[in-house]
Amino acid sequence: MIAMQEELTQFERSEVWELVPRPQNQSVIGTRWVFRNKMDENGIIIRNKARLVAQGFNQEEWIDYEETFAPVARLEAIRMLLAFACFKDFVLYQMDVKSAFFNGFINEEVYVEQPPGFQSFNFPNHVFRLKKALYGLKQAPRAWYERLSKFILKKGSKMGKIDTTSFIKTKENDMLLVQIYIDDIIFGATNVSLCEGFSKCMHSEFKMSMVGELNFFLGLQIKQLKEGTFINQAKYIRDLLKRFDIEEAKTMKTPMSSSIKLDMDEKGKPVNSTMYRGMIGSLLYLTASRPDIMYSVCLCARFQSCPKESHLSVVKRILRYLKGTMDIGL
Repeated sequence: MIAMQEELTQFERSEVWELVPRPQNQSVIGTRWVFRNKMDENGIIIRNKARLVAQGFNQEEWIDYEETFAPVARLEAIRMLLAFACFKDFVLYQMDVKSAFFNGFINEEVYVEQPPGFQSFNFPNHVFRLKKALYGLKQAPRAWYERLSKFILKKGSKMGKIDTTSFIKTKENDMLLVQIYIDDIIFGATNVSLCEGFSKCMHSEFKMSMVGELNFFLGLQIKQLKEGTFINQAKYIRDLLKRFDIEEAKTMKTPMSSSIKLDMDEKGKPVNSTMYRGMIGSLLYLTASRPDIMYSVCLCARFQSCPKESHLSVVKRILRYLKGTMDIGL
């Protein structure tokens, strides 16, 4: 209840919508509550989060929305930034924007139903007309990205030519690097005053939370030390083992047998292809900090269209190898 109340207070503060009579010839999009526990890298719950989302799957193109594309940083770009900061010997910080999408302005006329459990007592049949983007809307990520990137550019930064989610600002011999991933922002500079200035100007424009040294981001555990930066994905591996029910399995010393010959195995017994693809996708994400499994995972990835038991057992062996080597990283 408290989390829902907080969310609606944020709506009021950000002037996201206004209550209006239900329009006659315009579709109204439903809303629903989504509840989530936010955890830290050790899996301890740090806050309960309630998010009111619009049921964007009911939106019709060219009526309720137009352009929806918004660039998102690649994991490789994040890793490159970590390597560069390590090479230049400066610390990276992270902050996130509270309810980021509420900051994006939308150009279309969009109406949504009143939130379940919080209907107006005097006007139960009224609906909300949106002034700003709401989570779940098709155009919300784009609206937010436009607002944020314009603000960063206005403050004197230049946008990356290839990666449009990275920004650079130079001042004499110093530089500030900023990388955005939706509502998470990583930044660092060769001079601490540039970091402080950036943090201050972000706070003046948006409601920010959690400013501190970068230590956990997109499943990457990051340790920035004097002798270098260490990244690994131990928590991600633990979650994987739990998800695929391999927590109790024996560990293996290598990800794959050196004598294995994998082929289509047409006579083999088929396995659930959705689960197999899920395993491959999850393991590919893990290669960001574990190049030692890259070859084995890519070999198994060739058989996703029609996986057999022989392929699944090889994938499970990779997971058993990971179980015994959780703390390895880059």
